[in-house]
Amino acid sequence: MVFSSLEFLFFYLPAVFLIYFLIPSKFLAARNFALFIVSLLFYGWSEPTYIWIMLLSIAVDYTCGRLVGKYKHSSPQKAKGALITSVVINLSILGFFKYADFIVENIALIPAFSNLKPLGISLPVGISFYTFQTMSYTLDVYLGEARVQKNIATFGSYVTMFPQLIAGPIVRYRDVDDALRERSHTLQNAAEGIKRFLCGLAKKVLLANTAGAFYESFVSGVSENPSVLTSWMGVIFFGFQIYFDFSGYSDMAIGLGRIMGFDFPENFNYPYTSKSITDFWRRWHITLSTWFREYVYIPLGGNRKGKGRTFLNLLIVWFLTGLWHGASWNFVIWGLYFAVLLIIEKAFLGKVLQKIPLFISHIYAIVFIIFGWFIFIWCDLQNPSEYLSAMFGSQLVSSLAIYDLVRGLLFLGILIIGSTKLPHKIYCKLKENLIFKTMWCIVLPIVLLLCVAYLVDSSYNPFLYFRF
Repeated sequence: MVFSSLEFLFFYLPAVFLIYFLIPSKFLAARNFALFIVSLLFYGWSEPTYIWIMLLSIAVDYTCGRLVGKYKHSSPQKAKGALITSVVINLSILGFFKYADFIVENIALIPAFSNLKPLGISLPVGISFYTFQTMSYTLDVYLGEARVQKNIATFGSYVTMFPQLIAGPIVRYRDVDDALRERSHTLQNAAEGIKRFLCGLAKKVLLANTAGAFYESFVSGVSENPSVLTSWMGVIFFGFQIYFDFSGYSDMAIGLGRIMGFDFPENFNYPYTSKSITDFWRRWHITLSTWFREYVYIPLGGNRKGKGRTFLNLLIVWFLTGLWHGASWNFVIWGLYFAVLLIIEKAFLGKVLQKIPLFISHIYAIVFIIFGWFIFIWCDLQNPSEYLSAMFGSQLVSSLAIYDLVRGLLFLGILIIGSTKLPHKIYCKLKENLIFKTMWCIVLPIVLLLCVAYLVDSSYNPFLYFRF
């Protein structure tokens, strides 16, 4: 089940809110338990056979967290052993389901092992997200950043929390530790949460889905009549699709969390306004970058052990970041591609970018970001090598490319403006205006109506981060 589905909007969500808010706020443990159960039902809607994996992760990390808390001061070695147990079991589960077939396929390329066949294991939805979340609990307790959670149902509600279960943002345990023990529910928070949810829904349904349709149109156009314009426009529209798809989902998750009294961290900060690749990765999928920085980059030594070690740490982190996105070499190359760019910026280019005009540094960032998206979608293209040739070929335009561009030019302008701070600045400037408040109350129901109409009329409703 996804947020941008009629089943979720009109059946699941109203039922969840009815159950959740019928429980008096003073019985917070009961609310957490209800959240745990309805979140399991949410996950089981599409992955009933894999609920046991999530329950296993909950049991392992709850137990290991208790052991870390018990022995952290009296027996550090036992506490460390519990931490290692948690990390090994979680990564083993993730590794088996996500990477076993990838490893087998690559070993089978060796003539001596050519008879090896993939196991055909299907990837549990959201396993990359909730595995990182469950590990963060044991790590946070070990590092002294969070208290031990003694109620397993409350801990389970953190792991399975449906708003951010299958696609983030990746919420570290320390981010919601206090809210799991005590949180308030106000009409203002509920109103802000509803507003944030509907804005996210509009991003996903009206912008991302339409951008995805244009992306597929341009990609098919490359195979029929290749040109530089067609190929680059295809990747550009994919860049907008994945941004509005994923940031829209994050907005919906943050909005639902706020309604229920949780304050989830922001996941995007207008990444396409970046002036460097370093700046881009401070703004894109912020919670993933934060997770790798806190639990991998800094423990490896960060930037404290000289430039050579810093560059090696960046390569390790970005190799893992690419691999996290999928069991395919194009994701690994994508991660290492950005690692090289980040190393170059850290070595010397970053200082140059600070001195040149802003629009030049912005163009530099956008060009390399767009080409990064080409690497990202490499395996999805029918003939990626031909597509790459078209991107840097001699035929600049074609009649089909001009037709598609003119057809999508207005919508492309909307996407560009929508990915900048301009809409938010206008909102902040007008939000206290009484007329604007009245208009906003009218606009939001219209937005919901448009989204529902789109969902009823269209069968095209992909969710890109499901596969990660």
